[in-house]
Amino acid sequence: MGLRDIVERLLASATAPAGGQRLTGPPPSGNGASSFHLVWDAPPVPLAEAEVTIEVIEPPTVSKLYFWAMQVNFERGAGRVGGAHFGLQYHPAYPDAGAINWGGYADVGGELDGSVSTLPSALDNINTRTYHWESGRRYRYRVARSPERGWRGSIVDLATGAETVVRDLWIEADHLTGPMVWSEVFADCDQPSTAVRWTDPVVTTVDGQRFGIEAVRLNYQTHGDGGCANTDTTVDTSGGTVGFVQRTATARTNPSGTRLVLPTSRR
Repeated sequence: MGLRDIVERLLASATAPAGGQRLTGPPPSGNGASSFHLVWDAPPVPLAEAEVTIEVIEPPTVSKLYFWAMQVNFERGAGRVGGAHFGLQYHPAYPDAGAINWGGYADVGGELDGSVSTLPSALDNINTRTYHWESGRRYRYRVARSPERGWRGSIVDLATGAETVVRDLWIEADHLTGPMVWSEVFADCDQPSTAVRWTDPVVTTVDGQRFGIEAVRLNYQTHGDGGCANTDTTVDTSGGTVGFVQRTATARTNPSGTRLVLPTSRR
């Protein structure tokens, strides 16, 4: 699913009935994936940065593509000019299935140009680069203005503190809006369950104020659009870590439109 398709379908499906119970087989969507999203309850002001930590707590066990991304919109003045997504991938075509993607689209059409990453790419894809990551390890995504040109996507391995700049996207934008995170899963609906935990989502406004995100609104790809009915998002407080968990191949407890709030102890 393209970035613009995600945004349009988010708006269309947020109030639509869930409908259908697709629990087995491949998602018959346009791109063969089932997606579900956490739309951040961010302040409605221009943003300069967005950050979040991800941990793959139950990794994939089948040879299918999984993409766990943070999405942002780009705006110039009062109008949107594009959007992009940044995140880890479980990609069977890459060494140890480890990849990371930073790519986007201009609203006038076409993919965004950008710098060539210093990371190699097993498929010679300018957006998707080889990146070794491990389950049970925490990684910090960050999207911010590049000191060189455009907007930079970078990732920090929190176990070592090592930061990797993936690349810069070249788009003339003043600020960011509409941050969210999502899982895009190309596996069959009934293939073994996987899960990722999102923690510490933070935005920084253009005037330097930082806000921790305490609540998200859920959206699932609808039955009509090819989505699986057995994906779910919950608040997780296990092991002293407080965050939002997205899980596949499980009973859905929180439907589209649900607003999930982190417990008071997180604030």
